[in-house]
Amino acid sequence: MKYREILLEQLKNLPYFDKKTIYQLSEQYGLKKTTVNTYISRSLKRKDIVPLKRGIYVSTEYFDKNKGDISYSFYLANILRTPSYISSWTALQYYNLTTEVIHSTISITNKVTRTYQTKIGNFAYQSIKNELFSDFSLIKGKFDFFIASPAKALFDLLYFKTRRFSGIDVKNIKSLIDELRIDFDEMDKNEQEKFFSMIKKYANK
Repeated sequence: MKYREILLEQLKNLPYFDKKTIYQLSEQYGLKKTTVNTYISRSLKRKDIVPLKRGIYVSTEYFDKNKGDISYSFYLANILRTPSYISSWTALQYYNLTTEVIHSTISITNKVTRTYQTKIGNFAYQSIKNELFSDFSLIKGKFDFFIASPAKALFDLLYFKTRRFSGIDVKNIKSLIDELRIDFDEMDKNEQEKFFSMIKKYANK
């Protein structure tokens, strides 16, 4: 078995890997970085590995096995831009509060806004100030991921939709939610209260 194939065999069970991981594995075989870089290029051309963003990959075999698992996409979204959490339309869809068709996995970050268009999907990151980078939790499972609470997901959506609640009257928030076809009444009552508490605190600030 060739070294390239040996490395692929060791990487195929990882949910993602970067160049550092490949270099570390290749050290046991005494391979130079230039040689490893050649292997990476060949693997990309042969579609044995899929690029997620510059320097980060997943084996095609691993991706094909898990691409139908939404938690895997959310897990990768957390990895591609750290720190971040799933929010807005994506989280609302996860909580079955909207039937809107989402074409990107939307996340919130306290870093700069960024979008990654990859072969496994589009990942959009909206930048929010540190004091609002909150109200998310870790969902544990085969793939762990951070996601906003239903209340915060809706808050984040409206925060960017209205350009930080510019010129928005709190009394009109409910009608705006209805216009966006969000099933607010299906949201847990505690979450509804939490949402309005956030709105009153930050709208018209």
